[in-house]
Amino acid sequence: MSDFRVVIPARYGSTRLPGKPLIDLAGKPMIVRVVEQVTQSDAIDIVVATDDERVEQVVKTTAARAVMTDANHVSGSDRVMEVARRNNWGSNELVVNVQGDEPLIPPTVINQVASLLADGRHDVATLYATINARTDVFDPNIVKLAATTKGSALYFSRAPMPWLRDNFDKGEQGVIGDGWKRHIGIYAYRLSALEAFVALPRGRLESVESLEQLRFLENGYSIAVSEAVHDVPQGVDTQVDADRVIARLREAS
Repeated sequence: MSDFRVVIPARYGSTRLPGKPLIDLAGKPMIVRVVEQVTQSDAIDIVVATDDERVEQVVKTTAARAVMTDANHVSGSDRVMEVARRNNWGSNELVVNVQGDEPLIPPTVINQVASLLADGRHDVATLYATINARTDVFDPNIVKLAATTKGSALYFSRAPMPWLRDNFDKGEQGVIGDGWKRHIGIYAYRLSALEAFVALPRGRLESVESLEQLRFLENGYSIAVSEAVHDVPQGVDTQVDADRVIARLREAS
């Protein structure tokens, strides 16, 4: 597998959970938990891209390095690109974007998403997990995706996709079987593709769905997708999520 770097965007402000990167998760700040997981991957470099000196100071206690980035970035992708430019990384570099609110991210899936770019057929890669519960299919906070038989993304949506006509039209409940894919928000990029992405205007599909990965598809980029080799727990967006993570960490200790 080709060498890859990991950038962890960690914006301090959060509407639902202020100061999210530094919230305590069973004795350690969340950003420290994330870095510890990434350190177990095969990444040759780990950078936390933040906009707050408090996060920067905490990162200095870890195996990662911190880079202060513009507080006005609208997405984590923009923050990753600023880090790449500041470090003069080449256009063929492979970079994995690991969300700063994924304290339980398995190192194996970080390696996996990077490996999807090794054959050179794609410039962007991401992962998914199988959905079985009807409630998840209809939850707009759970992004669904459809893919080709050769492992390229066709579309991402917050809507139920595909529509199980024979069941959903009748209002049937419960487990729905195989075929639905939940997008996992981890990305690997060839840096040339990410540089092109941040320069492109926001497209109609991206605006409608509020899903930035649709900008790649709208502009003809192919996204490699594969089922995650390990269960990826939900990230932390609310205090309820944080409490769930704390409980899991305490169980494992």
